[in-house]
Amino acid sequence: MAAATLYLAKPPSSFTPKIPFPRVRDSGIGTVKCQVKTKVKAGILGLGLGLFHFLNFVEPGSCLQLQFHEPPNALSLPTWAIHVSSVAEWIIAMALVWQYGEKSGYPAWKGLSWGMVPLLGGAFCACTWHFFYNSESLEVLVALQAALTVIGNATMCIAAYRIYKSSQGS
Repeated sequence: MAAATLYLAKPPSSFTPKIPFPRVRDSGIGTVKCQVKTKVKAGILGLGLGLFHFLNFVEPGSCLQLQFHEPPNALSLPTWAIHVSSVAEWIIAMALVWQYGEKSGYPAWKGLSWGMVPLLGGAFCACTWHFFYNSESLEVLVALQAALTVIGNATMCIAAYRIYKSSQGS
């Protein structure tokens, strides 16, 4: 038997729903009776407006079969970790380059930080496209990422040249 806890602004009178769960035994869809306990809970800051409803089903493992259906082109968790950490590292690098430009007295280094912005935009395009499972309707992001990569490489080259020129004068 399943147990469920439902938090509502106004508790209903006795309520026992039948919720379909895939069963392991007969490989078909069965129904499981749930006991529903209701409690009035105050929302954030005690507003008690019932803005947050939490439904928590606890089901024995023999009756509940969890299946997550992701397309075959979905990124794995380690790949997502690399994508997200690379974007975070790039943002940190931009901040460090900017700070170096301020503290060293070479403002040309700030230009390098600005030159890194288009490449960050390209990274956001890639992550967004992957987040939506490489959807064909968002393939414009692939073209935008390519364009931002070319622009970013050019701006980084210009910024590097400006740093070179400013260091020659000192």
